[in-house]
Amino acid sequence: MPLEIERRFLVSGSGWRVHAAEPQPLRQGYLASSEQGFTVRMRLRADGRAWLTLKAPADGIARHEFEYDLPSADAEALWALAPHRLAKTRYALALPGGDWVLDCFEGENAPLVLAEVELPDAAAPLVLPDWCAEEVTGDGRWSNAALACNPISRWAPATRSRYGWDPA
Repeated sequence: MPLEIERRFLVSGSGWRVHAAEPQPLRQGYLASSEQGFTVRMRLRADGRAWLTLKAPADGIARHEFEYDLPSADAEALWALAPHRLAKTRYALALPGGDWVLDCFEGENAPLVLAEVELPDAAAPLVLPDWCAEEVTGDGRWSNAALACNPISRWAPATRSRYGWDPA
């Protein structure tokens, strides 16, 4: 089975920008998700490329991940049906140690910025850039599915304030 082994970090500052490739706007619609970590998601890029992704928990920080190309018209139809959605701009990052991306969230999840690195295995050594402020790997609140269902704009003011976001 295909596995995704990923670590996630809250981002502070803009030092990541010197490593960033071209921005890629994304829309993600969650068709199903469970507290156990199973999700069915559609993702649509601004260029029209789209995927259906199924994810399920595996051992440790690994997840089973299955992706299937979708015609963009089907993805648009699924977007309209998705009960939970989010939008973000993704940047591929030229950094060592794995496949790095950074997501700048929009709408109800702004001003959240998260970095992710896909690793060959969970024990792979990793040198963290100084703009990786806090690791949130394994904290379900920070998954994209959770953020689509419960965006940060709906979090308690004290929680928002802890991360430096205006609690108003």
